[in-house]
Amino acid sequence: MNDVLAASFEQVSASLGRQKSRVLHAAGPREVEQTRPRSRHHDGLDLTVHAHGAAFAGTRIDAGTALLVSQLDQLADTDATVVDLGCGTGVPAAAPARRFDDVVALDVSAAAVASTPATTAGAVDVRRTDGLTELADASVGAIVSNPPFHVGTAKDSTPTLQMIDDAARVLVPGGELVLVYNAHLPYLQRLRDLGPTDVLVRDRSYIVTRTVLA
Repeated sequence: MNDVLAASFEQVSASLGRQKSRVLHAAGPREVEQTRPRSRHHDGLDLTVHAHGAAFAGTRIDAGTALLVSQLDQLADTDATVVDLGCGTGVPAAAPARRFDDVVALDVSAAAVASTPATTAGAVDVRRTDGLTELADASVGAIVSNPPFHVGTAKDSTPTLQMIDDAARVLVPGGELVLVYNAHLPYLQRLRDLGPTDVLVRDRSYIVTRTVLA
């Protein structure tokens, strides 16, 4: 850590040790070349992914997101807002942005909301927010998401279950909720409680479902 800090600061020093720990002090910031965001072009999607440091998957397209994106051409036409919830680097948002005029990308992560405008070339409205809480009732035509199932390092499906419940509030009648997730997670019954739910595709690890609000 001393060497890492010394690359960006003129002065680095450590406190005396206490219970196997030390405090590192760094002062005098250096001018250093910025290496973020990083970028990678994906020919299959004709998309350049831009990623700041803590954005999920970096410049890669993880397998779950790739499976989700492969199904987004099935979204029904709508004049209402299309939402990418938990947008990460903006890969799922980029696909509907090529079809729909009003696409909103939401994420609680600062790195995500910094990355998505670059990946989508400014074609979507990117907001840092917690879930769907800031969206108006019956204002959304479709929600697409590769939702997290961890809070920090702990496995926790609660945020996604809450999101499924809140989707009923923000979707217009007949609106769609398209999710990708590990099939063992407890989402399918909750989705069926929301409305008719179809499996669009599945592989050995992931399942993509579409739920239509009744």
